[in-house]
Amino acid sequence: MQTPVNFEANGPRTVYVKTVEVSDLPETVQASVQASVPGHTHLYAVHDEAGEQLALVADRKMAFLLARQHDYAPVPVH
Repeated sequence: MQTPVNFEANGPRTVYVKTVEVSDLPETVQASVQASVPGHTHLYAVHDEAGEQLALVADRKMAFLLARQHDYAPVPVH
């Protein structure tokens, strides 16, 4: 059965993946990063179209996979 889906009615489903320097994060987040993924100097942030950060992960591939698993279309930010 094929049911038409109106994607516009569901709102935007695009997210943006960008590199974030650990040193630019708040100190409390830096401490958490150093405890969970020591040695990383940058992470990958996933943001919605409004700019709200949805996730922060250590691996670029994981950022894209995470977005797709939640039915978002990830776009890299340069």
